[in-house]
Amino acid sequence: MLDFTYAVSTKVLFGKNKIERLDQEVEKYARSILLVYGSESIKKSGLYTTVTSLLDKADIKYVELSKVPPNPRIENVREGIRLCKEQGLEFLLAVGGGSVIDCAKTIAAGLYFDGDPWEMFLHGDSVIKDALPIGTILTIAATGSEMNGNAVISNLSTEQKLAIHHDVLRPRFSILDPTYTFTVPPNQTAVGIVDIMSHVFEQYFSPTADAYVQDRLAEAMLKTCIYYGPLALKEPMNYEARAQLMWTSSLALNGLLGYGKVTDWATHGIEHAVSAAYDVTHGVGLAILTPWWMEYVLSNETVEKFATYGRNVWNLSEKNNQIAAKKAIGKTREFFKSLKMPTTLRDVGIKQEKLNSMAKQAVFLGNLGKVKKLGEQDILAILQNAF
Repeated sequence: MLDFTYAVSTKVLFGKNKIERLDQEVEKYARSILLVYGSESIKKSGLYTTVTSLLDKADIKYVELSKVPPNPRIENVREGIRLCKEQGLEFLLAVGGGSVIDCAKTIAAGLYFDGDPWEMFLHGDSVIKDALPIGTILTIAATGSEMNGNAVISNLSTEQKLAIHHDVLRPRFSILDPTYTFTVPPNQTAVGIVDIMSHVFEQYFSPTADAYVQDRLAEAMLKTCIYYGPLALKEPMNYEARAQLMWTSSLALNGLLGYGKVTDWATHGIEHAVSAAYDVTHGVGLAILTPWWMEYVLSNETVEKFATYGRNVWNLSEKNNQIAAKKAIGKTREFFKSLKMPTTLRDVGIKQEKLNSMAKQAVFLGNLGKVKKLGEQDILAILQNAF
């Protein structure tokens, strides 16, 4: 196991009616906030009224930034920074999923950055010095952004989708009420399941051999998604299924699985290039690309890990490593397909002539991957296989 420093600073309020603590938590940090959310769904569900009523009751001023899209744009960030500066806002409350939370995080950091916020993504994490405090109310189990310091933003003008990472971006508190996910549509629930599993895969498949406890935790999270994911789709108001997925989403990317080992993240890097060019839903892109990445990096060096994955997660009894590994990859693809995820890039409208530019964009900041180093030609091969 490698050396690491692990600090999880987010206070998690998990369970039914935890929203009742909202005003108490916000008052610890500010009296004026930017309320960030996406679609009208939180108004239809009644969550918007609940949130604003609690803020009004506590006499907390709030200014709204709404209509944040599934792949949040740098334009949304710029608008949020403008509002915070003009209104003197001191806190950001993100109500929604990972896209809304990532937008809020970037606004929070951008307020302390001397320049256009997109430059933070180009110059790297070292330019992030501070951020306004953030709180979240989660409405979909997927990205884990409610409990980490990561944020991903798209720039459509440059066809780029890049990430920043810093501990100052970790939310101060996150309210996780599984009942808020009861009304999430089936396709979004399925996308969230893929997203959670992909986060686990990126940390599970690693060149670090000695990470026993991290690997067993990862396998448990994958099995949780495989068991409870279809149940949540079949029974949308099954509290236990929604709760298990919501907590797994947070644990999958709060550092628990990745510290003490080298992690990969190549599939995410490739998917970011795809969704930056075509605005594909993140989980959909991951569902397509993950099995193709697995097939591409399968080798004599990696076969044992893939075979272990097959035996421990999919309960395969096959003793031959090569056969077990290939069956495990097939099981992964079949599971995503059972969630009604597309299996090829052409299924989501991507044009073959765009593959070269997406491969080039994927390595904009350098080669990808740790399980196998992937250069532009490697990524192009994966995209071509996935087409």
